[in-house]
Amino acid sequence: MAGNVGGFPSKTFQPGQVIFQQGDLSRSEAYLIDEGRVEVRRRNGEQQRVLRILVRGDLVGEVALFRDAPHSATAVALERVTLIVIPSDRLENIVRTRPRLALALIRQLARMAGSEARAEDTAP
Repeated sequence: MAGNVGGFPSKTFQPGQVIFQQGDLSRSEAYLIDEGRVEVRRRNGEQQRVLRILVRGDLVGEVALFRDAPHSATAVALERVTLIVIPSDRLENIVRTRPRLALALIRQLARMAGSEARAEDTAP
């Protein structure tokens, strides 16, 4: 379901609904979680591994956006989720004009990279 939050378009997903699949194109947008929790998982062959659980204030889909590549993981709503849609040009502008936000985004990306590396180290 589409809507509007704070001047940005939004999308709402029900529990279990897939937001995007691993391998999907990014559609030149990232999402800010306004409500709910999102599980991010990655398939490796027959195995599927949960990478992280994202909550209000976290970005999802930004890795594919910044890499200009397909999504490297699948995102699924764990409960009712409202996402604020941030088009790539607006996200780039926000990062350029708000250094504190840019630093917060870099920290989040570093945390995600660290958790993925730990998950790969513990893989069977």
